[in-house]
Amino acid sequence: MTAWAVMSICDEAERLARDLVAEVSGEPFDVVWIHQSESVQVEVREKSGSTAYGPPADAVAWGVTFTASTRTRWARIDLPGGGPGGGDEWVAETAAGPGWLGFLADASDLLAGTLDPDMVPAIIAQIVVPRLATWCAVYTAEHGAGPLRPAYLWHADEAQIDTLRDLLGETQMPSGEGPAVLHMGEWQSLAFPLTARGRRLGIMCLGRRDRFPDEGLQLAEDLGRRAALAMDNARLYAQQAAANRALQRSLLPPEEPKTPGLDSHVIYEPAGETNEVGGDFYDLFPMREGVWRFAIGDVCGTGPEAAAVTGLARHTLRLLAREGYGVADVVDRLNQAILEEGERARFLTLLHGEITRVSDGLDISLVSAGHPEALRLRPSGVVDTVAQPQSLLGVFPEADFREESVHLAAGDVLLGVTDGVTERRSGSRLLDDDGGLAKLLSECVDLSARAVAERIRRAVQDFAPEPSADDLAILVLRAP
Repeated sequence: MTAWAVMSICDEAERLARDLVAEVSGEPFDVVWIHQSESVQVEVREKSGSTAYGPPADAVAWGVTFTASTRTRWARIDLPGGGPGGGDEWVAETAAGPGWLGFLADASDLLAGTLDPDMVPAIIAQIVVPRLATWCAVYTAEHGAGPLRPAYLWHADEAQIDTLRDLLGETQMPSGEGPAVLHMGEWQSLAFPLTARGRRLGIMCLGRRDRFPDEGLQLAEDLGRRAALAMDNARLYAQQAAANRALQRSLLPPEEPKTPGLDSHVIYEPAGETNEVGGDFYDLFPMREGVWRFAIGDVCGTGPEAAAVTGLARHTLRLLAREGYGVADVVDRLNQAILEEGERARFLTLLHGEITRVSDGLDISLVSAGHPEALRLRPSGVVDTVAQPQSLLGVFPEADFREESVHLAAGDVLLGVTDGVTERRSGSRLLDDDGGLAKLLSECVDLSARAVAERIRRAVQDFAPEPSADDLAILVLRAP
């Protein structure tokens, strides 16, 4: 009913369905709703079996149809503005009447209900037909400029859509700024420009067999303005979302880290509907045979400002590491680079380390710069912290960072997370209250790095019913 833009008769249609279902004989049945130009037909189809049947309430037509194996009972009600004569019958009500004001309000709600630019033309056409016209065609311009292209076509009689499409293909579309007449044989056809914020985004073409009433023209123009604004909003939203995704991808490794000989796994999930560019990042890359560097960090805030620091951090880490700087020296130079950003600088927490494969496991040297505690899980189930917190980056120019060493024996697991995990909130409680993250990790004995990361992510999702408002990054290393 929403797709047909006839929400106002939902109650009557549901009451019809209830009346029809009340007469079923006890056999299995289907309820079918059929859009028929100016009406909605409700059918209850069940296996043949005869019971008395009378007209249901509110039905303008009803009946029973039999086939060899089924009995179909149906009833029909008129759509608002419908009636005899099909899509060309116009309800004698001014454009300012309460019925049409409700129609425009419903249309606005439907248009505002999607931010998918490809869905807006379909909604426009299905709002217009059959209340304002027998058919509607929407043409749009690629990226709001350039030649018009067909976006959606809808006819009250679906069997006529192909014929109408061919006819429209032979019709010259107008290029003016106001409503224009289309010359399409027996059809009374008009084209309304879809213009928003000074840009022409497309046109809305309407057709009916009789003349458009003046009230209909006013309504169509009003609807065109609302539709154009909804279309422009959807395009802007889609463009922003695409830009955010592209920027986010540029701030993360180009592909999933490959670490032969090292059991590792990384999970990254940005927060927000549009995957707004966040401040969390990770990296894991080889230095030489049997040696890797890793980093997991969190920049204060989101958006372009945070993204600038995120990009600076990830690329500086890689560059300095490949230049041969030790872990502590890399963190120190990154701190200075962030401070040199001046007013654009953002605070950054970082866990950065170097992994070396040895005969009895992994040797790791690391620095935790204001980052949530890194945890080690032993095969016995014991969990301990492996690095003392030092100064976060972008605050103190005199900060002095020092490396710490940790050994992962066979089966040991190292877990690093951002505060999207530790500060996941449910009411007044945080996930890491009373060592909550350590307790979760202690339940991951004998699991692979991937399984540990997935277990932590699932726990974060299940901790609270509402979506997380913060980015999430999880890095797991397991000694073979």
